[in-house]
Amino acid sequence: MDTEFTEEEIQRYSRHILLPEVGGTGQLALRKASVLVVGAGGLGSPVALYLAAAGVGRIGLVDDDVVELSNLQRQVVHNTAAVGEQKVVSAKARLLALNPDITVDTWNVRLSEQTCDEIIGRYDLVCDGSDNFSTRYLVNAACVRARRPLVSAAVQRFGGQLSTYRPWQGGPCYHCLYPETDGDAAGLSCSEAGVFGAVTGVMGTLQATEALKEILGLGESLSGRLLMWDALSTRFTTITLKQDPSCPVCGGKQEISE
Repeated sequence: MDTEFTEEEIQRYSRHILLPEVGGTGQLALRKASVLVVGAGGLGSPVALYLAAAGVGRIGLVDDDVVELSNLQRQVVHNTAAVGEQKVVSAKARLLALNPDITVDTWNVRLSEQTCDEIIGRYDLVCDGSDNFSTRYLVNAACVRARRPLVSAAVQRFGGQLSTYRPWQGGPCYHCLYPETDGDAAGLSCSEAGVFGAVTGVMGTLQATEALKEILGLGESLSGRLLMWDALSTRFTTITLKQDPSCPVCGGKQEISE
């Protein structure tokens, strides 16, 4: 991949390049990076849009659903004309319209134990915006096996939460936080509980920010911390997370390395 910027790229990314913390070196790192976005929905929409706008060189989109009219209240990567289209097809078109210099891979599949490892291993980092616990557990376990940083967010009604998981560096994995896999732990989906559309925009944008920080090595990682936001009270809360030594996914298996 070329290490020099075209005049158009300099203009496109000028506000990044002006930042001493990013500069040309950081922008090149973004160009060389690859990120898998799980779910082209309420969270995946702002995540994918901001990663594309930032110049992340290769973005993978995983979703086996089609665009429905009820999605458009929050899934801003799609539009009315895309109703009935595969979400990954609709999202790819929007991302390339925003930034034609990037590569967008589409995976019109439902992640399974058979497909998860193969797909996740192709990318440097994973952003999980799925809306169910079973997919989150699959993605988490595959990221632990592949040693890929996982930036995971979730929303419901008027709130959301966000964290980064890198258990091989001593922090917890997603399963440490949510060890239960059945009963009430499964919770309600957005289609059952509802969600305030703009909440997904805030949480998805925060998720994209954390992913870009991970790529660039900027600031303080959310690894080992959980960020929670209550939109109705306009309150952010951060709590410390610890690895569960008995976790069947990561407990006692991490190799701390920087």
